[in-house]
Amino acid sequence: MVRSRQVVFMTALLLGGLFLTLTFLRANIRYDRFLKPNKLDLEKDDSPHPRYKPAPSYTPPPIQDPFPALATSTPPPIPAYNVAEEDVWKKYGLEVAPPLIIGFTRSWPMLLQAVVSYITAGWPPEQIYVVENTGMQQANARGQLSLQHPWYLNHTSLKRLRVNIIQTPVLLSFAQLQNFYLSLSYAHNWPYYFWSHMDVLALSHENGHETLTPAAGEPGYKSLYTLCLEELNRTLATDERWGLRFFAYDHLTLQNPRALEDIAGWDTLIPYYMTDCDAYTRLHMRNWTQNDAGCGIITDTSAALDDLLALYRDPHVTPAFRDPNPPAPAPPPEANAEENKQERRDSEATDSAAQRPLQIAESIEYWKKLREVSDRMFQYKHGDRGRNTWQSGQHGGQGEPFYYDSAGFSEALEILTESGKEVFRRKWGHRSCDLIVEGGLKFEDQWQVLKDWDD
Repeated sequence: MVRSRQVVFMTALLLGGLFLTLTFLRANIRYDRFLKPNKLDLEKDDSPHPRYKPAPSYTPPPIQDPFPALATSTPPPIPAYNVAEEDVWKKYGLEVAPPLIIGFTRSWPMLLQAVVSYITAGWPPEQIYVVENTGMQQANARGQLSLQHPWYLNHTSLKRLRVNIIQTPVLLSFAQLQNFYLSLSYAHNWPYYFWSHMDVLALSHENGHETLTPAAGEPGYKSLYTLCLEELNRTLATDERWGLRFFAYDHLTLQNPRALEDIAGWDTLIPYYMTDCDAYTRLHMRNWTQNDAGCGIITDTSAALDDLLALYRDPHVTPAFRDPNPPAPAPPPEANAEENKQERRDSEATDSAAQRPLQIAESIEYWKKLREVSDRMFQYKHGDRGRNTWQSGQHGGQGEPFYYDSAGFSEALEILTESGKEVFRRKWGHRSCDLIVEGGLKFEDQWQVLKDWDD
């Protein structure tokens, strides 16, 4: 009797356990799936998948080095009438030779054009300082980047030009770069310095200028560099509160470090656009003068000459320019194709016949072609193409040191730029650059006022 009860108890216990197990499985895993898995369930992948941007419909062609001859040889001589007399700056009573600082972040062809144009306009190369602000650490100095890398800079070529190279420790914004220039004035004991944008083409007034200089070859001719020395001398002698001098706005600028100290430098929280408005207005509020001056032709450009030997007046080179980041090309007109080929052959034949250095009159005629091309470069930049498209001309460098996606970098800059504009608006309580007349603001009003507009 006892034994039969034990059997019944054990049987009930097993059945109860089986019932509970089946109940649990049915509640947590569909029973039919447990017994017979669904094929679709086996194939389904519930892991997250990022959505990628579509590939661009058009990729610009690779950029070309505008000065290939510099890779294997030193540059040719500049026009003799633009060569500065040795230590000529001392004749103007200056403490130190005036440095010209040119900052660089992207687009090697544009930088090289700016540097070569200042040299051929008479600025002694040993007084030019290229500031490599790429964030590439020592990659460029070691020659580790290729030409198509967006932040490529050729140290060897710049040394052949005999200019100085200074590297920032990290990538700086425009406002930070301006304060870095100020720090260089302390390190080098510069009581003044010139700085230039890198997207410019500089020319002396070789054809003469009514109020500045006779034509090249005539008595009293003054190069771009000489006129800058004159303006610096005049400024120091006549203006105790000089802040800066504009040559074609700030495309070329003469800067007084003491003035920047007085306004606490550039506002690095406004990194790009509107930071110039902020800095120059604060200088005005503190009664530092900002006058316009003339020294030559400083052209704001988004394109580079095809061959920079044109700036040395090489008779084999016809001045022409190309966009380092051209738009998608339109189909060429069929009717003029053969005519254009013949024009190129005629031009090449004419160029190849020229074997001797140009005389002064011929050099001035060549200068006129450069002037005409620079005018077209200006119109091109300020036309429908867009002012800053040149910054995105290089699309290579993947896998090289410190690579950063070029399109992503441009997009990030746009975000930082818009953020900086908002900082400007909140700092001054005013949206436009006219802080004094429109806003009635004073130097002490920074971050002290409410906004003066309705949303």
